[in-house]
Amino acid sequence: MSQERRYSFEFFPTKTDAGHEKLIATARQLASYNPDFFSCTYGAGGSTRDRTMNTVLQLESEVKVPAAPHLSCVGDSKDDLRGLLTRYKAAGIKRIVALRGDLPSGMGMASGELRHANDLVEFIREETGDHFHIEVAAYPEMHPQARNFEDDLLNFVRKANAGANSAITQYFFNADSYFYFVERIRKMGVDIPVVPGIMPITNYSKLARFSDACGAEIPRWIRKQLEAYGDDTSSIQSFGEEVITQMCERLLQGGAPGLHFYTLNQAEASLAVWNNLKLPR
Repeated sequence: MSQERRYSFEFFPTKTDAGHEKLIATARQLASYNPDFFSCTYGAGGSTRDRTMNTVLQLESEVKVPAAPHLSCVGDSKDDLRGLLTRYKAAGIKRIVALRGDLPSGMGMASGELRHANDLVEFIREETGDHFHIEVAAYPEMHPQARNFEDDLLNFVRKANAGANSAITQYFFNADSYFYFVERIRKMGVDIPVVPGIMPITNYSKLARFSDACGAEIPRWIRKQLEAYGDDTSSIQSFGEEVITQMCERLLQGGAPGLHFYTLNQAEASLAVWNNLKLPR
C-alpha cells in the first residue's frame, strides 16, 4: 500500500430511481476531487445486496472512481458471498470493506455460515488470494455490542491477523479516542493503516439518532451548542463545518493516514471540510 495519505467517500444504496440518480450526480461531483475510492454500504442481512452491487459497478464503470463494496457475512451463505466475490473480481473491483454486518430486526442470532468479520476476511483470502485490498472496521470508542474495550481490541487484532490490509473507523468527534486506539493496537503488534471515518455535522436530530445507534459519542459541548441552535440549519452547518475541520486538522497533524467521509449521499458538507483542509485534488 502507498504510504501517501488516501481520501475516500462513502455512499449508501438508495431505494428509488430518483435517489439513485441523485447519488450518481453526487458521486460525479466528488469524483472531480480525485478521491482514492468510493465505498458503498450493505444493508442489514444483505438486504441491499443487489442495489449495492449495481451502485458499485456503476461507480466503477461510469463515474470512473475505484469502488469498494461493503460485504457482510450476517445472513449470507458462503455460496452467496462466493458469487458476489466472483462478480466483483470479474468487474475489476480491487477493494472490499469486510464487515460482520448488522442483524435485521427479528433475525435473532441466525447469522449465516460466517459469524464474525475475521471469518469473512479469512474466507475472502481463501477464495481470492491477494486480489482484493481488504478494509475492516475499527471502533475507537468501542463497538456498541462489545463486552469491553479489551475484547473489542482483540477482535480488531483478529481481523488484522486474518489478512486485512487497512481499516476505516466508525466516526467520532474526539480525536484523542482515535490516537488512543491506534496506540493500543500498535502495542498489540498491529501495524495496518487505520483511517479515521469522518461524519460531517449538518442535522442535529439525525446525528443524535445515528450516534445513539452506533455508539459514537457526541461530546457534551458539541451537543449543547447544537441544541442551542434549534432549527437554525445555517448555524448548525457552519458550526459543524468548523468543528469537523479542526478535528481533521488535528488528526492529520497527528499522523492519520487519510480521511474517509461518510457523505450520507450529499457532497457539500464533506467538500467544505476538504476545501478548508486544502487537501490535494
